[in-house]
Amino acid sequence: MTSNSNVLTVSVDKQQVAKSFSKAADNYDNHAHFQRDVGRELLKRVPDDLTGRRVLDLGCGTGYFSSELKCRGAQVICVDLSSHMLTKAQERCGDNQMSYHLADAELLPFADNSIDYVFSNLALQWCDDLAIPLKEIKRILRKGGKGFFSTLVDGSLNELKIAWSTVDSYQHINHFLSANQVKIALAQSGNFDTTLNFQAMTVWYNTAVSLMKDLKGIGANHVPGRITAAFNKQVLARLEESYQEFKNDDGVLPATYQVCLGVILR
Repeated sequence: MTSNSNVLTVSVDKQQVAKSFSKAADNYDNHAHFQRDVGRELLKRVPDDLTGRRVLDLGCGTGYFSSELKCRGAQVICVDLSSHMLTKAQERCGDNQMSYHLADAELLPFADNSIDYVFSNLALQWCDDLAIPLKEIKRILRKGGKGFFSTLVDGSLNELKIAWSTVDSYQHINHFLSANQVKIALAQSGNFDTTLNFQAMTVWYNTAVSLMKDLKGIGANHVPGRITAAFNKQVLARLEESYQEFKNDDGVLPATYQVCLGVILR
């Protein structure tokens, strides 16, 4: 992921990202509890009545929030990088008031000033340069329209990162932008009328392996620049032992995410 300061630059392989999410599509909803929690927080910022509004669900996944937007009366446009995710979204939502497009957030196939609202939940962190999809969102929004987005920032999955650092020297966790880099990307994209909220959200697990299964289950196990390491029983046992450092009084393990919730006014 490309950053806007002197941080290691790692190019995102979009084909590999799409492949990871397509492989996860069938079982995605069984593992996406955190993603739904973030999406619900983002949805609170979206108007309750979307009757007649064209709303783009950017990175729609299996269409969970596409369906929510449809229930508010929106004409929903589903976009995802993964064809299999789009298939699952169509199975969930049907064709009434819906359309489906295989596309990259960095190059949206929509006309300028053609969309009332954009909703994008935990998708933009898979872009090389955050400023590019933010600029695309601004381009397609009508005057007075709004873009609602969530993304992860630096410090996410820090417990897992620390635990892995005691096991080997491989890259296991994605690089995330800092809060300041998100603000810089917004400025670079020409989005100056914005509201940002940053908050920590924690998911609790019985084991570190359970967390990793969830990450794989949603397709978020593709780490740009990672050298594949052997996940044998010994390695996983060492990881599990290291993760115990973070166990709380109830004996469960935290996975903490640093979440950015943003609103763009066109």
